[in-house]
Amino acid sequence: MFGFGRKTQMPEEEEALPGRSTPVHVNDSHFVNGHSLKGPYPDGLAIAMFGMGCFWGAERRFWELSGVYSTAVGYAAGYTPNPSYEEVCSGMTGHNEVVKVVYDPFLISYQSLLENFWEGHNPTQNMRQGNDVGTQYRSGIYTFDDQQKMLADQSREHYQHALQQVTSAPVTTEILPAPMFYYAEDYHQQYLAKNPSGYCGLGGTGVCYPK
Repeated sequence: MFGFGRKTQMPEEEEALPGRSTPVHVNDSHFVNGHSLKGPYPDGLAIAMFGMGCFWGAERRFWELSGVYSTAVGYAAGYTPNPSYEEVCSGMTGHNEVVKVVYDPFLISYQSLLENFWEGHNPTQNMRQGNDVGTQYRSGIYTFDDQQKMLADQSREHYQHALQQVTSAPVTTEILPAPMFYYAEDYHQQYLAKNPSGYCGLGGTGVCYPK
């Protein structure tokens, strides 16, 4: 996951790679639970989106949660339409590696997803996550409505306060309205279920989210 681009500065939109009009092919069946990756989803479900470093390990953290219906990995918050993995890793698309989480809010709350997000990675490392370095490894929460935005902002302040007990490093997580989501190539979807001994570079701070 960390042998390609090492670019740590976001490109300007005019210098980003042009991309393409055709999406990559993705099988629609979730490898772990058989649910749809693309939808339409059953009524009453909600969507969340997070970037927390290598999306292989990030996706696994969410599909393991009770109440999560489906997950998919992809690229978001950049400029290039329908980018390839290699293009994202070059640092010239502006995209982040993200996980789209489809969940049942009656079974698991958005707040619980946020707590899993904060505890699952180090949100103080800016354009990196451990040994994975580049713009695609930045910490991000991408919100779909005002309620998610409010909870995301509150959770960032709450976790920053908890971190201040052990480190002076500030939280660098970006919180933005949910951008266009481009599905990653099929072999990336549920990668660690298909490859149980595969690479996962995620590591939290060791600081629990305060209840």
